Amino acid sequence: MSQCSEVLGETGTGPSHDPDDAARRIRFSVLGPFRAWRGETELDLGPAQQRAMLAALVLQAGRTVSVDELVDSLWGEEPPTRSVGVLRTYASRLRRVLEADRSHPEVLVSARGGYLLRLPSSCLDADRFQEQVTAAEQARAAGDTSGAETFLRNACAMWEGVPLAGLPGPLAQMHRARLTEQRLAAVRVRLEVELELGRHDAIVGELTALVSEHPLQESLRELLMLALYRSGRKSEALGVFADLRQALANELGIDPGPQLRDLQQRILQGDPGLSAPLTSVSRKAGKQTGRTRTRPAQLPADITDFTGREETARLLRTDLTTDGAGMPLALVSGMGGVGKSALAVHVAQAVRDRFPDGQLYADLRGAGDSPADPAQVLAGFLGSLGIAEAAIPEGIAERSALLRSRLADLRVLILLDDARDSAQIRPLLPGSSSCAVLVTSRAWLTGIPPSLLVKLEPWPYDEAVALLTRIVGDQRVAAEPSAARQIAEACGFLPLAVRTAASRLASRPAWRLSQLAGRLASERYRLATLEAGDLAVEASFRLSYEQLDEQSARAFRLLALPDGPDVSSAAAAALLQVPEHDAERLAEALTDLGLLSCPHPGRYRYHDLLRLFAGKLADEIDGPAAQHAAFERLLRHYLATVAGLYRVIRPGYPFPDLVSPGVPERVFTDPLDGIDWVQAEIAAVLAVARQALREAGTSMPVLADLVLVLIQLVDLGKEMPALCTLARRIAEAARAAGLPDCELRARYTLFWALRETFRTQEARAEAEQVVALCQRAGQDALLAPALVGLALTNVHHSPDEKVAAWCDEAVARAAALDNRSSQAFVEGMAAMVDIAIGRPEQARHRTERSLQVFRELGDFLGQIHMLYARAMALHGLGRLGEAYLDYEECLDALNALGSHDRIPGVMVALAQLHRAAGRPAQAVSVAEAALAAAKEVGLDQREARALTVLGQALCDLGQRDCGHAHLRDALAIFHRLGTGEAVQVQMLLAEEKVPGTGE
Repeated sequence: MSQCSEVLGETGTGPSHDPDDAARRIRFSVLGPFRAWRGETELDLGPAQQRAMLAALVLQAGRTVSVDELVDSLWGEEPPTRSVGVLRTYASRLRRVLEADRSHPEVLVSARGGYLLRLPSSCLDADRFQEQVTAAEQARAAGDTSGAETFLRNACAMWEGVPLAGLPGPLAQMHRARLTEQRLAAVRVRLEVELELGRHDAIVGELTALVSEHPLQESLRELLMLALYRSGRKSEALGVFADLRQALANELGIDPGPQLRDLQQRILQGDPGLSAPLTSVSRKAGKQTGRTRTRPAQLPADITDFTGREETARLLRTDLTTDGAGMPLALVSGMGGVGKSALAVHVAQAVRDRFPDGQLYADLRGAGDSPADPAQVLAGFLGSLGIAEAAIPEGIAERSALLRSRLADLRVLILLDDARDSAQIRPLLPGSSSCAVLVTSRAWLTGIPPSLLVKLEPWPYDEAVALLTRIVGDQRVAAEPSAARQIAEACGFLPLAVRTAASRLASRPAWRLSQLAGRLASERYRLATLEAGDLAVEASFRLSYEQLDEQSARAFRLLALPDGPDVSSAAAAALLQVPEHDAERLAEALTDLGLLSCPHPGRYRYHDLLRLFAGKLADEIDGPAAQHAAFERLLRHYLATVAGLYRVIRPGYPFPDLVSPGVPERVFTDPLDGIDWVQAEIAAVLAVARQALREAGTSMPVLADLVLVLIQLVDLGKEMPALCTLARRIAEAARAAGLPDCELRARYTLFWALRETFRTQEARAEAEQVVALCQRAGQDALLAPALVGLALTNVHHSPDEKVAAWCDEAVARAAALDNRSSQAFVEGMAAMVDIAIGRPEQARHRTERSLQVFRELGDFLGQIHMLYARAMALHGLGRLGEAYLDYEECLDALNALGSHDRIPGVMVALAQLHRAAGRPAQAVSVAEAALAAAKEVGLDQREARALTVLGQALCDLGQRDCGHAHLRDALAIFHRLGTGEAVQVQMLLAEEKVPGTGE
């Protein structure tokens, strides 16, 4: 075995002796962009000059290339001053890439004042190309015309564009010209062979295109004239000669050569010797090989590491291959980088055998600034189907009609990639139901009747990591699974981004996955990091952005400012300072182009990477002042909206003296409308408020008022802990800024939020601060509810008399405000204190007075609170039947209002009532429903309370093991939350003599 073979693997056709041979083998491609692979992994060859040096060594493999030759190859007559040092740097870098497996001899070595690259001939595609051409020559000489055609087709299929594309330097240019001529010669010979096989009709289109590309090549003109003549198109054949004669006269002042003039005369005379053979027979194969119809096969190659999308691919395959009344037309849309083209090519390759008459392909460049002209695409299709250039009509309508005629009754698949709009693809559609069309587009195309619509979304986690694994390798991913997940998440599970990140890792085998994950963690540099070779996420996004008009481009940039999960059309109107219907129109247009998604009507969302891209553009184009103004408009829009919501949900309640938001309040039709808005928007509102707190210059009064109104509106469920954190940060910031009114409002919000999340000790401390701030500032409107709040949090920590005194003072202060709603609220909260300190009768009277006021005012939220409080009081008085009716009415009202956060607490109380009434089976049923509702809402304290009453009811039924298990689960939650209820559950378990529950 030679030394080259030992380094790079056997070059023969026999099996390798080393099972790892294929994985280590390096191969190079010069028949297109200069590239290299080790096994199936493409190597990162560095900058253009470094790649040019390696190409020079590859093209002279096995020979030492001197430093002087390399300098001349790369820079010609004007090399840089330190050119020799630069070459040494390039050589060092290339060794690290080529010799990753150091257990083998060197591939790139220094030798006699130069460099030697030790490679076998089979590793270079140009050598394999020449082997196929040589085999074709031998087959043709042996009379095997069909075999020669096969070898030549294989040879031509190796090309991927301009040879050595993008490489600088004189040597690259010289080899580029040499290889281009070799390719043209091989194509010319293949076309000669096709003529010998009688396929004159099939090659007319290809020859027409080649003549257009090389107008002065007489040998190509000769082949085209002969193909046209044999196809019965004598006048067109003579026209080809006339065109050449005119071109030569204009360009060079000469006439066509004698061979071509002779062919013209023979055509004029109708020489029988020019006729096509009746059949073309391979003497080796001994069978007829002639055919009369062109069979285009234009599909791009399928990517070898295609991953995921199994169900979507299956749906597309089924749609394209199912015979029906109409022509299958499948449309795949989605944002840039989501993998539309890869999926389409994968599916098209999978079904190509179902379309024996050929496959047509066009890149319509719809996302770029120069989309393909449908007329030119039609000309290409018609030429591929055997229509001579001269026979292709000028008008697009006529070309479209000719395409439909040509495809009638044929089974042809057409893949139209990256369509801009329906107008671009409509002329390209066949009219026959025997054909099928697969279209990809970033835009959601309208105006065409698709048989299947597919909207591609980013991958799920497992498919993203699967591609990362296929490119990077099992071992590296298995060694750092957490980092692999972080990379996939930072890429937003977008296929292009994942492939780009994986390619960077594959070309940097020394990198750990955690190192790349760390780079991607920075939002500021994430898009720049997601670039590898010709893969670039930002470049893909920019193609879509550059399609936008000025108004849409501004909308794309500014709608990305808020941090929330999505943005509503009303919020978009505030950001853009336009009417809501205009904002929705702009957002819908961006959605149609794949730059936004629309998870719900009127709500719009960015992919994480698109948001980063939009934010970068906003920084570059709009600047800080415009962004701050837009953000301030949004914040004030939210304040105006919650103010309008407050008025409809709490009619009659004293409205806080809010800072003017400067924009009109939204008018809500009824409380249900308001509750729907809160449930849809609360996450976005809190996210924007948190973001505003980080922004310098944001109005602190607006933030303080926003949270103050939110806490008085409705139960916020899962968002209540977030409101706690936000209110605390606003309070701290207001104190630091010397804004006591803002601090008071934020702490008032914080107190009630802490109480709602059962953080009683913290709530008690905040209540004391709120009362003190109210007294110092003379804020009587907040002092009365603050005093009753102080009482609520002290029922188990202060004497009953002191707690009752706070309640009495709160009720008196509320009465002094001369507002019935305020007094009803404070008295209702005082009733809850009465229940806790054992005064149920007083509680009942207070709740009935409050309930009457809220009913008169139409305050549904107040009514619900008072129904619950009165039921608790009646329960305490032993009037269980009346309490049951109040609980049921309360539940009905909560369900009707759509406010589900309170439902678990009411159901727990109802389950306790069933236990007290001696109905443990009903208690179990209601407690189980309460537990399910609590888990759905996501409030742990209510889940623990539901577990407690469920455990008690099961014990009542004699199911002690199961009951004890639920009690232990409740105890664990209460311990985790640090609430006093843990002691109560522990006492219950001790009474049940359950081991292992003591402290």
